Amino acid sequence: MADDFNLADYRKRMDGAVTALRSEFGGLRTGRASASLLDKITVPAYGSEMPLNQVANITVPEARMLVVNVWDKTMVAGVEKALRQSNLGINPVMDGQTLRIPMPPLTEERRRDLTKVASGYAENAKVAVRNVRRDAMDALKKSEKDGMSEDERKAHEGDVQKATDAVISEIEKALDAKSAEIMQV
Repeated sequence: MADDFNLADYRKRMDGAVTALRSEFGGLRTGRASASLLDKITVPAYGSEMPLNQVANITVPEARMLVVNVWDKTMVAGVEKALRQSNLGINPVMDGQTLRIPMPPLTEERRRDLTKVASGYAENAKVAVRNVRRDAMDALKKSEKDGMSEDERKAHEGDVQKATDAVISEIEKALDAKSAEIMQV
């Protein structure tokens, strides 16, 4: 049987775990204000839950301030309530259709807690990468039963392991960078 194992498909799935991790990291609060901090917040709007960025414009006018301009003035109270209930430790100040969100400086204890949360996200990404590796190894074993030579299987297993190691290393680097960013005063 011809060699039909495609490492690129598995590598793409592994890279997806890294992309998801970077998205999760974007929602973690650091000392600086970031519009991506509010990405996960949903607001009741027009009979359903909508992401905040689909009902308002989010800007960062200065390092410790977010400004949310709500497009529909009937939704301002709902947006304010969603922001207060977001567990981000933020306290929006209403100014007409605009909500100003001052970002208080993080305490040392809160920085450590956020670093632990980041580590948890990184561990989940590593588990996802290992699951992809397991799927690839299972596919290789099946291919060997379907006619792939043992040498080919072992060579592909080595390639899968190298790809796994590279992606896990990338996850570690992303975690180290995020941890440094969180701990920066």
